[in-house]
Amino acid sequence: MNRKDFIHLASASATGLLLNPFGKENQFHHGGKEGFELKIMATNWGFKGTLHQFCAAAKMEGYDGVEIWWPNDQAPQEEMFGSVEKYGLDLGIILGGWQQNYGEHLATFRKVTTEAATNTHRKPLYINCHSGRDYFTPGQNAPFIEHTISLAKETGVLICHETHRGRIHFAAHITREYLEKYPELRLTFDVSHWCNVHESLLHDQDESVELAIARTDHVHARIGYAEGPQVNDPRAPEWKQAVDRHLSWWDKIAVRKKDRGERLTILTEFGPADYMQTIPYTRQPLADQWAINVYMMHMLRKRYQ
Repeated sequence: MNRKDFIHLASASATGLLLNPFGKENQFHHGGKEGFELKIMATNWGFKGTLHQFCAAAKMEGYDGVEIWWPNDQAPQEEMFGSVEKYGLDLGIILGGWQQNYGEHLATFRKVTTEAATNTHRKPLYINCHSGRDYFTPGQNAPFIEHTISLAKETGVLICHETHRGRIHFAAHITREYLEKYPELRLTFDVSHWCNVHESLLHDQDESVELAIARTDHVHARIGYAEGPQVNDPRAPEWKQAVDRHLSWWDKIAVRKKDRGERLTILTEFGPADYMQTIPYTRQPLADQWAINVYMMHMLRKRYQ
């Protein structure tokens, strides 16, 4: 197939998906108890524009809220709160330490989680933690979890730890050990990372994944595969197996939340380059990140509303 034919086929396929993006695979019907609500959040990761422009775009597309990295300084904090209030959006916070030195890293983590949970501007829907490092020992990682359990009890703010490469919960079997030790540990389920770490769609990790699902309050909705944390375009038919596998996990989370009459928050989190694959030499993205996330938002809202 030459380049001209490929572009024509891709355009035709995209048009068909936009006209009927949900397809037969979007069959999910499960009634929920009173109290269940679905909140789908937008990420400003990769957004080219101001925070106000991002919030305006998220509102226009139909998102319920936004997930934003906690700013260190007062001025950007005020800008963040002002932007979400102006556009009537819910707010989720993402945060974490970055230092290689353990003591500095833990001190930063404690500081930012406490600030975000106790701020006087607005209580977030949740705090999503990039917790610790994969090379910290279990004894070193324990204070990150214990701090958030205590802080959540004190403030009433939902605090979740993300299943993320490079962090405490980088792998399914490792996360299982922490979940068994800490019954109050809550997760942000970004299973795309585990697909990459375990180089599979996790058919040999079912027990660990099921336990993680049982402790999940927030979902990062990105489609991973055996060789990476993000497929180039979830609308493309070649990724159907990976998409269906992720939907099967998210369905179980939605069922639990519906049966309990609880809130389910989902962030559509397909990322820009280098998460998004690019054409060599030009670094042109293979797909439109924003359009994919909006597609995921509409698909998941229709599926779980």
